[in-house]
Amino acid sequence: MKTRLRPIRSFFQGAMLLVALVLVALVSAVLTMQFAIHGAEVQVPSLKQMTVAEARSQTSGLGLNLEVDNRYYSSDVAAGHILSQSPAPGAVVRREWRVRVAESLGPQKVEVPSVVGAPERSAALNLRRVGLEAGMSAQLPWPQAAAGTVLAQDPPPKAQGIEKPSVNLLVAAADDTSVDGYVMPDLTGLPIVTAQAALTRVGIKFGDPKYQDVAIPAVSGPNSALANASGGAPTPVKPTALPGSILNQSPPPGWRVDVGSTVTLTVAK
Repeated sequence: MKTRLRPIRSFFQGAMLLVALVLVALVSAVLTMQFAIHGAEVQVPSLKQMTVAEARSQTSGLGLNLEVDNRYYSSDVAAGHILSQSPAPGAVVRREWRVRVAESLGPQKVEVPSVVGAPERSAALNLRRVGLEAGMSAQLPWPQAAAGTVLAQDPPPKAQGIEKPSVNLLVAAADDTSVDGYVMPDLTGLPIVTAQAALTRVGIKFGDPKYQDVAIPAVSGPNSALANASGGAPTPVKPTALPGSILNQSPPPGWRVDVGSTVTLTVAK
């Protein structure tokens, strides 16, 4: 009987040993896989306020690729330093991941020139000459100007506090060119009905107007609107704006309006 049990016992011992070896192999495989995965991951460092060269050196050491995606003016961050980044600091990414940053140009030091009325090519050259660049360009059929002439620009001439060193242009196109933008007219002071009619004529859409109370001058005291210089005789009190007239508009006059966008008008009550 004992002789018969020995082969069975040996079989079970061998099977248990085989199972143990398989488990050891599986655990080793899982640990190796986790090590490989985590070994290929890195934590994105904080790059803000670093110079571009410093940020590139640090990301390169971690196996990441740095890309300067945009450049902006900033009064808080010195020129050549990092303004913002994506992914955010602390994010865990795989090696070779692309980290996009925005570089500061420092405070705005150039004055935006007027390029309205110039050919588009000349306008772009004039902008580059002062350290700016031509941004987006929209075309608008405009019979009063030759094709290729700049009709409007954004930001406007001598603008301060602009964000990017680029100027968008609205350019006159041939009559058969499809419309993709408009020049925003100055509507302030006009009656709402007149303003809406003017927008409709050029194909600009507008939403429901916003109504705002207007200030009325004081009506008492020696310096009030009811007293004149000759001895206090009453004079009519006039509001700062006529009811029903345009107080404000968005976009402002001269700016580009895309096809399909809606203009907002603020009207005096």
